[in-house]
Amino acid sequence: MSRVGASGGGANPGGTTPDAGRGRRGGRAHAPWPLLVLGGLAFAFLVLPLLAIVARAPWGRLLSVLGDGPVLQALVLSMRTASLATLVGLVVGVPLAWLLARGGLRGTGVVRALVTLPMVLPPVVGGVALLSLLGRRGIVGQWLHQWFGLSIPFTTAAVVLSQAFVALPFLVLSVDGALRGLDRGQEDVARTLGASEWTVFRRITLPRLAPAIGAGAVLCFARALGEFGATITFAGNFPGTTRTMPIAIYLAMQQDPAAALTMSVLLMTICAVVLVLLRSHWLTALGRTG
Repeated sequence: MSRVGASGGGANPGGTTPDAGRGRRGGRAHAPWPLLVLGGLAFAFLVLPLLAIVARAPWGRLLSVLGDGPVLQALVLSMRTASLATLVGLVVGVPLAWLLARGGLRGTGVVRALVTLPMVLPPVVGGVALLSLLGRRGIVGQWLHQWFGLSIPFTTAAVVLSQAFVALPFLVLSVDGALRGLDRGQEDVARTLGASEWTVFRRITLPRLAPAIGAGAVLCFARALGEFGATITFAGNFPGTTRTMPIAIYLAMQQDPAAALTMSVLLMTICAVVLVLLRSHWLTALGRTG
């Protein structure tokens, strides 16, 4: 009995067998078959349509389509406006995320829901909303036109605003979540040493947020690059000015489906590369510098 007691109480006080402990630490869990089946179906549903585009694309026409002036023009415009929309998101989105996470505002939940709303609205509704605000007869746009002769709709600036409207929430939510999970110990120490709030944010908080800001910026850019509904509603379809790559694909699908497939593969590849960068080593290295 004494040997049994010593064996049970001393060698294994937690009441678990050594084999079980080793299984938890180093073993590999096997997913139940219902999860495997359902997860596989979800993966197939998401991936197979993309593979179908790749399989049906006329690769022999790739160079001729990419060398087409209007297609190249639409691609360059999309890259330029998506970059500007991401820049706008960085300038205003990071402060908004800080206000949501640290500002102590009343009704933060309602504000966060309103910020998230453009993510779930039909994009064409976003275009109508921008027209209602900034159109020539819009609440703000009528005064811009009357006082300054400024008309935003159906310009390249309208493309940037449309993309920023639908893509900004991705960056804000990414940074907001990181801020709420950030340990405030270093910030509190800096404040006790006399650092101002701006210094604390600039020298301590912001560097530690770098990975989240980078991830949010990548998602913002990818979403802006693929924006269609709000853009065509608020900015229209003018070659070289507002005709982005998604609009060009939509038009090509009606006239030359093969060209539309090739352009879709190109845009899909760009988005895939951008998302791969989200997990690349430069983001990790950027985080370590903070």
